[in-house]
Amino acid sequence: MTSLRPIEKIAGLHHRVFTALEVGTERWLLGLAARFAFLAVLYFYFLNSARTKVGEGLLGFFNLSDSAYFQIALPAVEAAGFNVSNLAFLPWTPIVWAGTYAEFVLPLLIVLGLFTRLAALGMIGFIVVQSIVDITVHNVGAETAGAWFDRFSDGLIWDQRTLWAFLLAYLVIKGAGYISLDALLCRWVVSRQLPEKAAGSHI
Repeated sequence: MTSLRPIEKIAGLHHRVFTALEVGTERWLLGLAARFAFLAVLYFYFLNSARTKVGEGLLGFFNLSDSAYFQIALPAVEAAGFNVSNLAFLPWTPIVWAGTYAEFVLPLLIVLGLFTRLAALGMIGFIVVQSIVDITVHNVGAETAGAWFDRFSDGLIWDQRTLWAFLLAYLVIKGAGYISLDALLCRWVVSRQLPEKAAGSHI
């Protein structure tokens, strides 16, 4: 048998090392790392944004501030003479209410790893709407928005939010991973089903 050439030895070593790395981490590391990155980079950004849309204190949390309407429904507020009280309840109050409290709830679910796929999908939708509003309503300029395939990487919308969406898309597709409340809930459901199946097999 001829001995392996150096390039074949290197390729074989590369395959063994990175296959072992993939297999050893695929169930837990990337989902946990994605959620940690979301917590470190985006969670407090969205939390601070959400807090500007409600009142102060515990009771104030349940009251939408005028800022919520200005941020989410500015064209309607303008049409109402910049007086929020002149806005029709439907459809604006449910829309502003949903947008405000989704910004509290969805990021928290992602960090906890609970209903992660749905929460991440909701956040992608939130980011898309946020970006459209920034461009069409708040008139964010091209320099701030940035662009794909240019030599800059600091554009607020096309650069930064593309990476946000990619991070969330990973969680939509792969889930939160083994270290999450989703995994704990799944194990609990399975443990509840197994005794029922075992009992059924004796009927």
